[in-house]
Amino acid sequence: MINLKKLFYIIIFMISFFNTGNAKYDKIFFDFNIKDINEETFALEKFKNKTVLLVNVASNCGFTKQYSELQELYDKYSEKGLVVLGVPSNQFGGQEPGSNNEIKDFCETNFNITFPMTTKIDVKGENAHPIYLWAKENFGNAAVPKWNFHKILINKDGKIEDTYSSFTKPMSKKLTSKIEEIL
Repeated sequence: MINLKKLFYIIIFMISFFNTGNAKYDKIFFDFNIKDINEETFALEKFKNKTVLLVNVASNCGFTKQYSELQELYDKYSEKGLVVLGVPSNQFGGQEPGSNNEIKDFCETNFNITFPMTTKIDVKGENAHPIYLWAKENFGNAAVPKWNFHKILINKDGKIEDTYSSFTKPMSKKLTSKIEEIL
């Protein structure tokens, strides 16, 4: 009886690792539109055939210094087809309270950010931007940001390759190895 119970728990534990959503991909990342930091709507299809690192960002967070490494990552791999897309959000500790203009000025002044940035949006919950709802639907809870500087890696096919927590630094070997593999 005890062995059967152990087997049951082992199977449940193993199945939990496979919970990456339905991955049915009725739509791909490049099918969506979003507004940039200047409030201009653009189609994500302009990034088609590129690898995209989608990162929800905030100006007043303990992880804000990751902006430097995000820019370094963009500088190193953009010519090979990587796009870093910064997505400001104020959903975690109210750490992005500013307007789009204030966010843009902060990023340019303090970190010389040249990678594309979106308008401030919700990245979790019922009011999340459709990109984040799509990510959750197709990759499960691993795609839902738990805090600022959560990273979603989108491959050239417009599907989620992997996700990374706020603690994974942009220039970490874990992330750069995966980027190099799929570029």
